[in-house]
This record gives sequence, structure tokens and C-alpha cells, in this order.
Amino acid sequence: MSAPQLVVHRDKELMAQAAAARLITKIVDAQATRGSASVVLTGGRNGNGLLTALGTAPARDAVDWSRLDLWWGDERFLPEGDPERNVTQAREALLDRVPLDPARVHAMPASDGPYGADVDAAAAAYAEELAAAAGPGDHAGVPTFDVLMLGVGPDTHVASLFPELPAVRETERTVVGVHGAPKPPPLRVSLTLPAIRAANEVWLLAAGEDKAKAAAIALSGAGEVQAPAAGAYGRSRTLWLLDAAAASELPRSLYPPASA
Repeated sequence: MSAPQLVVHRDKELMAQAAAARLITKIVDAQATRGSASVVLTGGRNGNGLLTALGTAPARDAVDWSRLDLWWGDERFLPEGDPERNVTQAREALLDRVPLDPARVHAMPASDGPYGADVDAAAAAYAEELAAAAGPGDHAGVPTFDVLMLGVGPDTHVASLFPELPAVRETERTVVGVHGAPKPPPLRVSLTLPAIRAANEVWLLAAGEDKAKAAAIALSGAGEVQAPAAGAYGRSRTLWLLDAAAASELPRSLYPPASA
């Protein structure tokens, strides 16, 4: 478990640009070291804002996109191409404009895919895909992701792990079907905390006044069942990337002394 580090930016636009630059550096370093990189994407306004910023970043072409594996932390269980699906939004924001290897873009199953309306079968299939990609030195039956990104919801949820619901209590499976999510759609597929914690680095993104209370709760010692964001951490680094509005309710003892 790594203790959280905080970086607070002036506004959400600067946060997205700085996070994109930071991600490019991590991907390039991983590719230089191992030949490839593995990243878990997140949806929502902050995740998509980062992808949009990545698409216009001056250093974008430093990445060898053909040697990048992309995974997702969660997905809305909707038909392929639905505008509410995270992968659909990611393709629009960035993925359709860079030369990725389609075989290395690991989208979660759609509700009109091979598993039909069975969200639990879809989750099990994604867990099998993760396990097949894991190597002997990896942990928890998933690849050791270089960076796993998570948006933080106003209720402290991350991925589709909502406070008090069964998915946040899961300790064995790496992927679960989520039933009855408190925000639509009710059916989702999500990584679990054990899978999240197998990542080398976990980055939590929060921007806007509506995220301020969630950030303060998660960073002030709350339990993971009540505040799932508190249970999301990486093996070597846990990084909270916030704008000033999202950081506005943090105790001064947590506020980083030097932020951009």
C-alpha cells in the first residue's frame, strides 16, 4: 500500500493538461524499459478531459501507440456504440485519432455482445482476458498496470464501486457485474479493489466543487466500504490529481505545500 500523494492544479483544464503530460512520460518510460506499456482508462468528465488533452499534447507522438495496452476500470453495460459507454467516449476523445493496435484495446463487453444481457458472464469474461494477459510476476490475476486511472464521484465511488454495495466488498474476483448502481445505468461491469491495487500506480482524478467533499472524506481516514476511493491505491504510488475547487475542503495538513 502506498500513501497518497496530492497535486493540486489551478483549474480543471490545467489539471487535464498536466495529467496528460505526466501520463505520456509514464508510457514512454515503460516502453523504453519493457517495450510496452499498460494503462487503465477511466470515463467521466475528468477521464475524457485528460484524453482530449492527451490528443493535443505536444509530446503525443513520443508514445509508440502500437505498443500500448488499454484497459478499462469499469463500463456501463449498454449496447456497443452507445454514447454513454466509456469506450465510445474514449474513442471520440482520442482513440480513433492515434495508431493503436486494435488487439491491444481491451474494451469491456457490451450488452448486445456475446454474453447478451448477462452482466455477470460479461464480467467473468473480462476477468479471464485480464488473467490471460497476466505474467508470472504479476499479482491478483491481472497484469501489473503501469498506470490505472480512476475518476472520483461525488459520493466517493471509483470505477463502479459504490459505497456499501456488494462490489466494493469483493475480495476474491477481479471483475464483477454491478446490479442496481445508484446512478444510471443500473447494470455495469467493474474492476474490484484487489484488481485496482495490483496496479503499479493508481491516479485518482477529481475536479470541481461537487468533488470537494468526496476528496476530503476519502483522504481523511474513511473506510473503503463507506468511501471506495479510500481503498484505491497502487503498489508503488497513489496519486490524487485535483483542481483547486476539488481540494477546497481538504484539511490543511493534507494540502500539498507546492502545487501547480
